[in-house]
Amino acid sequence: MRINLFICFLFFSILSFGKEDREIIKQIDHINSSALQFYNDDEIVKSFKEFISAKELSDSIQDHYGSATANYNLGNIYFLMENYESAIQYYNSTINVLKPIDDSYLISSSYLNLAKIYREQNIDTKSIQYFEKALKSSVVSKYINELEKEQIQKVFVEARINLCEIYIEKKNFDEALLNLLKLENYLKTNEISSNLKGYYKYIYGVYSAHNELYNSANIKFREAIVLLKEGDQEIDLELLSNVYMQLSISLAKAGKSTEAYITLLEHNSFKDKLLNEEKSRQDLIIKSKFLIEDYKNEAQIANAARIQQVEIANKFKRINTVIFITLFLLIGSIIIIYRSYSQKMKLSKTLKVKNSELELAKDEALKSSELKSKFISNVSHELRTPLYGVVGITSLLLENNSLNTKDKKHLKSLKYSGDYLLNLINDILQVGKMEANKVELKNVSVNLKDMLADIVNSFDYRLEETNNQIEISIDNYVPEYIKCDKVRLSQILINLIGNSVKFTANGIINLRVKLVSLDNKNVGLNFEIEDNGIGISKDKFNMIFDNFCQLEDSNLNYQGTGLGLSITKNLIELFESEIKLESELGVGTKINFEINFELDQNKTKVISDFDSKAEKIEKPEANYNILVAEDNKINQVVTKNLLKKHGYLCTIVENGKEALKEVKNNKYDLILMDINMPVMNGNEATALIRQFNNSIPIVALTAADIEDVEQNCKGIGYSDIIIKPFDNYEFFQVINENIQNAQNNNGDVQLVLAS
Repeated sequence: MRINLFICFLFFSILSFGKEDREIIKQIDHINSSALQFYNDDEIVKSFKEFISAKELSDSIQDHYGSATANYNLGNIYFLMENYESAIQYYNSTINVLKPIDDSYLISSSYLNLAKIYREQNIDTKSIQYFEKALKSSVVSKYINELEKEQIQKVFVEARINLCEIYIEKKNFDEALLNLLKLENYLKTNEISSNLKGYYKYIYGVYSAHNELYNSANIKFREAIVLLKEGDQEIDLELLSNVYMQLSISLAKAGKSTEAYITLLEHNSFKDKLLNEEKSRQDLIIKSKFLIEDYKNEAQIANAARIQQVEIANKFKRINTVIFITLFLLIGSIIIIYRSYSQKMKLSKTLKVKNSELELAKDEALKSSELKSKFISNVSHELRTPLYGVVGITSLLLENNSLNTKDKKHLKSLKYSGDYLLNLINDILQVGKMEANKVELKNVSVNLKDMLADIVNSFDYRLEETNNQIEISIDNYVPEYIKCDKVRLSQILINLIGNSVKFTANGIINLRVKLVSLDNKNVGLNFEIEDNGIGISKDKFNMIFDNFCQLEDSNLNYQGTGLGLSITKNLIELFESEIKLESELGVGTKINFEINFELDQNKTKVISDFDSKAEKIEKPEANYNILVAEDNKINQVVTKNLLKKHGYLCTIVENGKEALKEVKNNKYDLILMDINMPVMNGNEATALIRQFNNSIPIVALTAADIEDVEQNCKGIGYSDIIIKPFDNYEFFQVINENIQNAQNNNGDVQLVLAS
């Protein structure tokens, strides 16, 4: 009888415990569902709290499925907040908890998200490994419902597409194609969302584009766009933006520039929407991070409070001792703080006096620096204006074939002296700008061949005078067009070659351009200048790059300011490079440096030989009529002769008031406007012309430094700026470009600085 009663008791106990567990499991499922709804509504903190509660309940009764669901969703929250370490921990917990249950969806989704995290961290090996695990785990059982089947199929397709993308990025096109074909077969027998189909078409298009199958790529990209836009699903803006960008690039490479441009505009439109969405997402993440950390801190504080209460109960007998020690330390601290405060007040008074003295010294130094800069700027302008006349007239006279050898030699000497004075002015200004951190590199398209030809040609007279030769060698496959700051790079090479010419007689100067690296976007070049001149002793290596440093040798008579190498070193450092020097007395000197340049994607050729750029000045297609506003008589002669020689019609006026009258009464294709003129200066005249004529290009002529006038010119209405004295080729290039732009753009004026 007793045994029967005991068995009945056990039966009812088990039954009651089972019923209680089922009620807790229902509660866990309800909490998980509620938390998931909060997550979908972007109420991340509420979702986090609910999943933590569900996890704690599940662990208390060893509900593996409930615990795995909570762990998986907590991993999603940390993934969203980019806390990858915590996300990895929760996804691994999900997988470990589900091993006895073998839930295909949660396990495969966890592997998929782990793979995405490792991909975000650029750990490709682990990323591929976990994508493969996600594929193997995506098993569709016949016992699951349609919703679970769709979820598992989505994981399978997404994992396969990501693998394709990784293999394409790693240029493993065989593996990429194999995965694409497997996906193609899978999609024939399984129905998936239009978003995933669009993603698949996009990756197929990327694969085709990488293999230069641009027509096929264009078809795939367009199919992807249609799929991503159709249906009731939310549009994936990031994916759609990427599709438009890749389609634009593919169309451009296929020669369909108009369609490429239109597609690029579509990309920009979706990119803007994506940026707005991303901003809202980041705001949500930041807010959620803060609130979750606050919640965790509150939980820790609450737990700490409970522990503290226990400790207080256990250590009640030692409270008096602790209070006594605390009071003793407090009194000691007050004494120390008081003494420290007294000393600090004395020191503070001393520092105030010193700070006042330093402020006065700083103000005086600033005034002195401003006065120096203003003086240098004014002097450089006054020197450049007559130099324009000297260099210009000398160039015109040198083109006269009737001159005898002696006269030509004298004129070359005169031009060299003018060029030397101009370089001296530029060096002094350059030092001032570098001290004020005002030098900024520009990034424009440069024909490397033409630039080097110009630099070599500029040394004709000095080479003849020193009986030297310049030999140039350039590696094969060096691109002809690069993007860089042409003025600064030319200045570096001119200074280094000039130094070699100066310290070499009856010798050879080698200019070498070596290819260091080359890819689709960038090229690394090593520039090397080597001579067999007098050389430099090793004890001078560290000092020759200082300002005003010159070789101290009574037997040598070399002119110079000692600024060239200092400026060169600073400019090379602006290009994020360093100058390397090798030299030996009596043997020669070799200087080299490496710079990475961006390629001009629209112009990629390989340098073949050196042609003279002077012969490339093209005659205008029509008799363009140019108005020149210039008050200096010599400059009038130089500019007028230069324009007429190359086929332009020319009218000269002496001030801005006369220029304004001419533009109102006659038609001109371009105006060359000197800024500093009597009666009415160029800025005033340009502003008045722009009130009734926005179509005519107005090019500013100035002897001031370009950085000093650039900002004002943007608001006045100039189309371009030319600094006097100027290079003839660049002078006519600026004129032709502005006339053509005015004709092509129907009179829309844009400021493009010539430097």
